[in-house]
Amino acid sequence: MVEIVADTLDPSFFRSSPLTLSILRQHVLAIVRAGIAGADPQTLVKSALAGGVLSRVPQGTKVTVIAAGKASGAMASAFTSEFGQSVRGLIASPQLGERVDGLEWFDVGHPTPTEGSVDAGLRALQLASEVGEGNILLVLLSGGASAGLTVPLEGVSLDDKVRVTRLLLENGISIDGLNCVRKHLSAIKGGRLAIAASGRCITLAISDVVNPVPDDPAVIGSGLTAVDPTTYADALQCLHSSGRATLLPRAVVSVLERGSNGEVEETLKPNDHLPNNSEYHIIGSRLDAMAAAAHEARRLGFYALTLEEPITGEARVSGDAYIKSLARYAHEQPRPLCVVSAGETTVKVRGPGRGGRNQEFALAGAFSLVRRFPLAVVASVGTDGIDGPTDAAGAIIDTTTPLRAANAGLERPEYYLGSNDSYAFFDGVGDLLHTGATATNVGDLQIALIA
Repeated sequence: MVEIVADTLDPSFFRSSPLTLSILRQHVLAIVRAGIAGADPQTLVKSALAGGVLSRVPQGTKVTVIAAGKASGAMASAFTSEFGQSVRGLIASPQLGERVDGLEWFDVGHPTPTEGSVDAGLRALQLASEVGEGNILLVLLSGGASAGLTVPLEGVSLDDKVRVTRLLLENGISIDGLNCVRKHLSAIKGGRLAIAASGRCITLAISDVVNPVPDDPAVIGSGLTAVDPTTYADALQCLHSSGRATLLPRAVVSVLERGSNGEVEETLKPNDHLPNNSEYHIIGSRLDAMAAAAHEARRLGFYALTLEEPITGEARVSGDAYIKSLARYAHEQPRPLCVVSAGETTVKVRGPGRGGRNQEFALAGAFSLVRRFPLAVVASVGTDGIDGPTDAAGAIIDTTTPLRAANAGLERPEYYLGSNDSYAFFDGVGDLLHTGATATNVGDLQIALIA
């Protein structure tokens, strides 16, 4: 097991000493840690406020705060401390956190909703409905908000939504497809939270959305306060494309079919109108994590290359392709080289094992790495500290991984990939990466160090 802890060696030691595998592994942990810190929600909220996102809010305006997602507690805490006025509202968080004066706390689920998610969603709609003209609904969003604020449409149960979410996640449906379905089974998503208020709605969002439109407000948190270009027909098509349509709850299919026929009111559309003077601000994303990681790499003496194109696709395919692409970058760039990338892959569940997209991504590239480099290390980590249904944030591979796996008596990677059991592989070689919950979420971060 690899834990991210404070540096134990002075950076000057790294610059003056040969780059051994041990030092590279310490480097990669330091760079990962810096990347996660670059997406710190309190820093991002304070920077946004200092930049004037609320400059047009008159003194004495009543502000109602709805904070949802993995960074919700930290975002709400930062806002209230900087705003300096009393507020009311709620925090819907899937993680433990400190309570904030004036804000009700709801423990909610992720990646599937819970009864707490429904309680939070209903209360959020109620609070929004009490925001009158001249007052403000401030919505603080981060990854995890979709499952955290849940109000099923009439005829759809919480259990129905849980089953649909699990089926789509297990089939590797992308976040935009998943959230398209979520919006059309919800009474709060697809702009419905914003229009519940009569006053102005201001949204500050930390984005974990990388495609097809980066940082798309319609996808972040399933577009709680944004217009929605998708339709019930799109949601129905997404369900059928999953190949699991026969396993879906009949109530879900019925609602989407009736919506496609115009029998259920659509979500808020681009030609519709949000409350007057409403605003939406992206205050943080994977780019912040990448920039901070690259800065730390340069501080440690690496030439740092950041890849703008997000890492996406099915993890077992993308992991191998990623390692192959590193060979091209390494050929063209100075050494020692740090390649920084980010994104979000998906996993199709085929077997009974445990793992997450970062672990599967790393495992898929483990043997390609040793075939292409004499000395290299790669880490892939979820910036929220959670990788699938495991206690790991991701995993590390290096050019000794295959040998260490063989010495530990492990099967070849294909065996673990086939059963979606990447956790067992990395647990066997001691290369699971643990960070604990980070209170942020900007997708996944990959760091490659090539000596």
